[in-house]
Amino acid sequence: MRILYTLLFHLALPMVLLRLYWRGARAPEYRRRWRERLAIYPFQSRQGVIWFHAVSVGEAEAAFPLIKLMQSRYPELPVLVTTTTPTGSARVRAVLADSVEHVYLPYDLPIVVGRFIAHFRPRLAVAMEKEIWPNLFAACAEAAIPLFIVNARLSARSARSYQKIPALVRPALACVAAIAVQTDEDRARFIEIGAEPGKVRALGNIKFDVTIDPAAVAKGQSLKAQAFADRWVLIAASTHHGEEDVLAELYPQLKAALPELLLLIVPRHPERFQPVKTLCEQRGLRVVMRSEQRPCSAQTDVYIGDSMGELKMLYAAADAAFVGGSLVPVGGHNVLEPAGVGVPVVFGPEMFNFQEIAERMLAAEAAIQCADATALSAAVLRLHQDGKFKNRLVGNARQFVADNQGAAERAAALLAESLKV
Repeated sequence: MRILYTLLFHLALPMVLLRLYWRGARAPEYRRRWRERLAIYPFQSRQGVIWFHAVSVGEAEAAFPLIKLMQSRYPELPVLVTTTTPTGSARVRAVLADSVEHVYLPYDLPIVVGRFIAHFRPRLAVAMEKEIWPNLFAACAEAAIPLFIVNARLSARSARSYQKIPALVRPALACVAAIAVQTDEDRARFIEIGAEPGKVRALGNIKFDVTIDPAAVAKGQSLKAQAFADRWVLIAASTHHGEEDVLAELYPQLKAALPELLLLIVPRHPERFQPVKTLCEQRGLRVVMRSEQRPCSAQTDVYIGDSMGELKMLYAAADAAFVGGSLVPVGGHNVLEPAGVGVPVVFGPEMFNFQEIAERMLAAEAAIQCADATALSAAVLRLHQDGKFKNRLVGNARQFVADNQGAAERAAALLAESLKV
């Protein structure tokens, strides 16, 4: 099955590279550093690295507490971080800077993977959340590199998909030393798709170990005072196509009841910054872009956060947060960051990627879930009008995050077992 997979990947490679070039028309970063995806490096690197792979921004944010723990405990060991997307790459560079080496993950072809492993010679490999690459995993096993999947989660939908290709998934999972999953439900699903029960441990969710830089909070509060003076700010964070339409349509209705309202939109993908601006203007809304570096006037309707790595700061500039990817069937995004910052959290019905966290937050009265735009409007108005309710929601959310921390420490202990001499 892996031979067939590899053959099909080889045949698809020209189209994969063309798609990379095509995406680069809107996001030039996709066209840059393409050689890294083929494991072609024009530079020498340190070998014997602790290697972490995080697909994009969400996985990178989850990895940061664990990476920093490992760096503090093994300062003599170099760290390599790979990502798949330019947004993930930018976030790694912003947070970890020169303390790690960073390249894109190579394509899952034996020759390419072989070059990658020969170049960096990892002594430990960590894939964040749900990465299963048959050739890469096999290459790690052949090179005797301990391989871990950490902070792993597996939705029922993904489990059903993997169960359709057991001849590919089971051998890949057999190459893994251990899988640190978030919940008992995730553990059961990984076992269902072929993981050995003894290798799967429920250690909790590292995303609870979110760190909020006080400087970022102070910067957000300063932005609110200087650029959003006297406005009540609703941030719509990590939005996807279709959600901005709903928000732009909802805004005039909310504005009628809440005249000081300012809508702060932060699209999930940078290539959508300009299209979202155009959409809002076509709806008759007056827009200011963060890149313009100018304050909002009393007539400004929408402020678009067209920057990278500033989401926590922008949360701190808001009075309430709607977390996107949840009004459309994307599966939601990280709701723990706004909770940690101290802004009330609202999300839509589509939270299947964060189902367990969403359900527990709702049970703790730490967030509001809205079935549709009408419910979203009602939630925003209640947060504006009922200060006691808002403060209770914020306090419950912060306590919820604090009560569930510690997974990074447990994952670091798991990884340390393979580093003992």
